[in-house]
Amino acid sequence: MSIHVVTVFGGTGFLGRRVVRHLRKHEFSVRIASRHPDRSRKLFGSDDPCLQSVEVDTRDERMVADVLAGAYAAVNAVSLYVERGQETFHSVHVEAAERVAVQAHRVGVERLAHVSGLGADAASPSLYIRKRGEGELAVKAAFTDAILIRPAVMFGPDDAFLTTMLALLRRLPIYPMFGHGRTRLQPAYVEDVAEAIARALQRTQTHAITFECGGPRVYSYEELLRALAREADLKRILIPLPFAAWRALAWTAELLPNPPVTRNQVELMQVDNVCSPGCPDLQNLEFRRTRWRICSSRRCGVARAACRTEARLARAGNNSSCGLIRQCSSNPRPLGSNRNNPRTVPQKSATTTSDTPGMDQTNGNPL
Repeated sequence: MSIHVVTVFGGTGFLGRRVVRHLRKHEFSVRIASRHPDRSRKLFGSDDPCLQSVEVDTRDERMVADVLAGAYAAVNAVSLYVERGQETFHSVHVEAAERVAVQAHRVGVERLAHVSGLGADAASPSLYIRKRGEGELAVKAAFTDAILIRPAVMFGPDDAFLTTMLALLRRLPIYPMFGHGRTRLQPAYVEDVAEAIARALQRTQTHAITFECGGPRVYSYEELLRALAREADLKRILIPLPFAAWRALAWTAELLPNPPVTRNQVELMQVDNVCSPGCPDLQNLEFRRTRWRICSSRRCGVARAACRTEARLARAGNNSSCGLIRQCSSNPRPLGSNRNNPRTVPQKSATTTSDTPGMDQTNGNPL
């Protein structure tokens, strides 16, 4: 029996690189499609004959078709965090997503998993959310049985979400919140999302389906900040800052080459990022969502994050809570961070997740 080949677009990003590893654990052969295949070789090495790194620009129809030829399945984990020049939310989340779906159907790919984000809605006033929604519609029109994956904000080693929040809490005795801190978040462990994608491709049913991937607990933004501060033994004053003030700050920040916050991200922090009631989720794929906790040991360094199954944030909520801990290894693996929604993306570049060593999906530093 021949091994199935899966092409992963954005396979070097925060989520994409984990998707590659989980697909290999499930005995798939993987083609890692990105604009910089050298990054893929650094991440995965060159010893595994079932891993192939291929240079692909999703704007090029021929390159997309070539990397899909002969593949059993495809995963599109490409995302854009900040618009720059010709790289816009429309060009990446709609046009490129449609191009992948069209070519996947044309060359006979059997399964297509398209990574979107929670709350994707073609009618949303938010540009990012609207383009995510339009992208889903374009993908479904081109590939009828596409699997849509909608992750919540994701956390994991070296993410730009919880790790960044914790770093700022350490630095700022008085911490400005977005609004009154009431926005609801349901953080998902990035490894859980990657495993969900691998399992979704193995399902015996082939009809179209949407999976929403959130963690086991919903937090308000303020609750999450207080839990982080408490577990890190930090006494911090959290003050509400009106969204109007954040928009003004973001407008000024956007004049910088790499703005720390944008108006689009501020807009996103006004919208809850939680799973829809009744929508298929991680539990439908028959595995338990990872719980998380925080380790405040200073020697671990603020930038290293890892997850474990034991909960430590029970005192901040209940025993099914999920948390983040820091990885204490002095030589951690070169992992990045990803989420499909510009709510936690490191503002270092406007590249797609396949090229970004930091967050992979939707980042916008919701700090």
